[in-house]
Amino acid sequence: MAKFTTIEGGVVAAKGFRCAGAHAGIKRKRNDVALIVSDVDAVAAGVFTQNVVRAHCVIANERRILGGVARAIVCNSGNANACNGEDGASDDARMASLVAERIGCNADHVLTASTGVIGVALPLDRIEKGIEATCASLQSANSDGAAEGIMTTDTYPKAFAVEVELSGGHTVRIGAIAKGSGMIAPNMATMLCFVTTDADIERDTLQAMLSRCSWYTFNSVSVDGDTSTNDSVLVLANGQAGNTKIASAASADGAAFETALYNVCLHLAKEIARDGEGATKLVEVVVRGVAPPGNLVRTWEANDKTLSPEQRASFARSVAKTVANSNLVKTALFGNDPNWGRILAAVGRSGVKFEPSAVEITLAGHKVYASGQPTKFNGYVVSEALKAKEVTIEIDLHQDGGEQATVWTCDFSYDYVKINAEYHT
Repeated sequence: MAKFTTIEGGVVAAKGFRCAGAHAGIKRKRNDVALIVSDVDAVAAGVFTQNVVRAHCVIANERRILGGVARAIVCNSGNANACNGEDGASDDARMASLVAERIGCNADHVLTASTGVIGVALPLDRIEKGIEATCASLQSANSDGAAEGIMTTDTYPKAFAVEVELSGGHTVRIGAIAKGSGMIAPNMATMLCFVTTDADIERDTLQAMLSRCSWYTFNSVSVDGDTSTNDSVLVLANGQAGNTKIASAASADGAAFETALYNVCLHLAKEIARDGEGATKLVEVVVRGVAPPGNLVRTWEANDKTLSPEQRASFARSVAKTVANSNLVKTALFGNDPNWGRILAAVGRSGVKFEPSAVEITLAGHKVYASGQPTKFNGYVVSEALKAKEVTIEIDLHQDGGEQATVWTCDFSYDYVKINAEYHT
């Protein structure tokens, strides 16, 4: 397995990238505009929300990404710029052109992002000032200002970076910033992640890697089961590391790079779940022993097709997501209540067929259900274990040829209701 090392620098850890954040007055406090710039043209890839209702930036970026090249990412926080009609589309284009004019590139090479309240006109006058300020303060020392500039209800900025050695002694760096705290159930929340790398990599290969990594990380996170109109993961790769171009994920360099990219995405996905609105603990839901339906497998085999690893694991992930999205499970976790019945009931409505007596459920390391009945566990001991900052729920359906999937979530507290009841105002 490829070895990677955690490093400082966040989204500007890779060579040839600069960033900045600024307070433009979209929000009352802290930075609300962020800008990331590559010194040279970069290969661009993206994964976007599957919500039918999509923000103007998502619609525009899907078109821009087709060109395969980008120089910058600009983001405002506090306004989603979604469902704003023709004005929303032109405002998004104006954000891109404002950056392009200042850094000297094609406007189609500037990717945009917005996050905040839906259906409110974008305050372009303020955003223009924010863009001016960020363009004037671009630096490569750290990503603190930019990481703050994309936050909404997050309680802390999220940044991470790693480096990995490829063939020929070339060291490649991957860095990122992310935001997300509520309206999180990415299915590509209000979730954004911007990744930079100095690797030299073909665009189609990068896109395929990003899609796979997102499936196992960002698409395996849920805070409240709500998929946003703005979810986006964007990657810029500027080739400044000087490595031999990565043209395939099957190559040694390709595998090493994808492993590093996956771990960057995984770290930030878990941080998003950990920082869920009002959350007191990170919850990992691990589901094992879930087999794809036999009729589906036979149908594919009859047509000389094979289910991909993601397709085979999707049934286990459906079980894990149902448990992770259950308000009854999440409130029990907040109360440190070892209520395995809520978990089993959630598994039962996941759409996956199974034999209940074959299921085993383990809470925080304690087996609480097996052979169709509760075990003789000590409720007080398990309740104490559930008070930890990180808790694991393990569920095994014990089906032959079964697959495993993991989803990350958090508990559901009083504060989640308070935050979201007051969010618009």
